Amino acid sequence: MELKTLFKVHMPESVNEPLLEVLHSGFIGQGQKVEEFEHKLAKYFGNKNVLTINSGTSSIQLALRLSNVGPGDEVISTAMTCTATNMPILAAGAKIVWADVNPLTGLIDVESIAKKITSKTKAIIMVHFGGIPCDIDEINKLAHSFGIKTIEDAAHAFGSEYNGLKIANHSDFVAFSLQAIKHITTVDGGLLFCKNTDDYVRGKLLRWYGIDRESKRASFRCEDDIKEYGYKFHMNDIAATIGIEQLKYVDSLISKHIMNQDYYDQNLAKTNGIRLIPKPSHIKSSAWIYTFHVQNRDLFIEWIGNHGVMASRVHERNDKHTAFKASMADLPGLDKFNSSQVAIPVGWWIDENDRQYIVEKINQFSLEFL
Repeated sequence: MELKTLFKVHMPESVNEPLLEVLHSGFIGQGQKVEEFEHKLAKYFGNKNVLTINSGTSSIQLALRLSNVGPGDEVISTAMTCTATNMPILAAGAKIVWADVNPLTGLIDVESIAKKITSKTKAIIMVHFGGIPCDIDEINKLAHSFGIKTIEDAAHAFGSEYNGLKIANHSDFVAFSLQAIKHITTVDGGLLFCKNTDDYVRGKLLRWYGIDRESKRASFRCEDDIKEYGYKFHMNDIAATIGIEQLKYVDSLISKHIMNQDYYDQNLAKTNGIRLIPKPSHIKSSAWIYTFHVQNRDLFIEWIGNHGVMASRVHERNDKHTAFKASMADLPGLDKFNSSQVAIPVGWWIDENDRQYIVEKINQFSLEFL
C-alpha cells in the first residue's frame, strides 16, 4: 500500500522549457522574471505592494524591520507555529511575549493579546494555522489603538480569504512562504505584502542591501548613497520563473485541498472521540493541512500510520525550545489544543478513494479505541 502522505511537492512539467531558457540566458539574478512574477502576484491577490523574497522567514524578518522592531522591544506572538515565525524576533534583538491560543482552533487569542500589551510592544504576529484565518479585524483594531504594527504569517494560507478578500490585504504586513511543500513552491522563497506604500518602497530597498536598483547610475555597480543597511533577501529569476508557472495551477490545487477538507468536515462531524475545527462563514481556509482533535492522539498517529496514512502534529509548540526560554509563560489554551490536535492528508494528491479510505480508518479507530 502506498503511504498517503501529509505533504507532496507540486512541480509541473510545463516549467521545464521556460526554466531551461532562463538557466541558459546568461542572467539568473533578480531581473525581468522577478518583475513579471510580482506583477502577476499583485493581480492575483489584489495588492500591488508585493515584494518577492528569498524565504518566508526572511519575509517576517523584513516585516519586523519595517515595523522598526529592535533591541528592547517586545513582539507578541504565538508559540503554536513553525519556529520560522519566531526566530526572526530573536534575530531582531527583541523579546517574544507569548499570547495564548484558542484551545479549539489553535489560533492566537485576541483577549490574551490584549493582556500582554505593554509600552514596549512594537508588533503582533498572528499565524493562520492550517490555512484558517485568525480574527484579523479584531487584532488589527486592538493593535492600531495602541499604535502597534500587525504581521500576518500566512505561510499556510495561500488563497485563504477573510471577509471576501484574499489574505494579503488586511494587515500592515503579510508574509507568505513558497517553500517546497507549500500550496505552490519556487523551490524556496517568500512574499511580503505591505499595506502602506511607504513601507513597500522601503522594503524594496532593504531586501537588496538598501541599494536603489532602479536609480540611473553612471556606471554599473557604482551605487548612489545608501541611507540604511539592508539584506540580501531578494528573489532570483530562476525561482520567479518557477513561480510564474506555478501560479497557473494554484487555484486548481487549492480547490482540491478545499474539496477534501469539506469531505472530512461532512463525514467526520459525528465520529465519536473526534472534534472538528469550525470554519466561520466569513472566512475561507485554503486547507494547507487538515487539523482536528482526537482522543488518544498519540495512539491514533501510530495506529493509522500502520494502516498507510501519515498523521502528525506538524509543528511543535515553540515555547518548549531552549532558544525561547526567556519567554516562558502559562498558556492553558495552548496546553489543551496541543494535547489532542493532529493533521491528516488533505492535499491535491488525495483523490476520492484516498479520502474515503482515510475516513473509514478514522471511524474504525473510533469504534475500536474511543
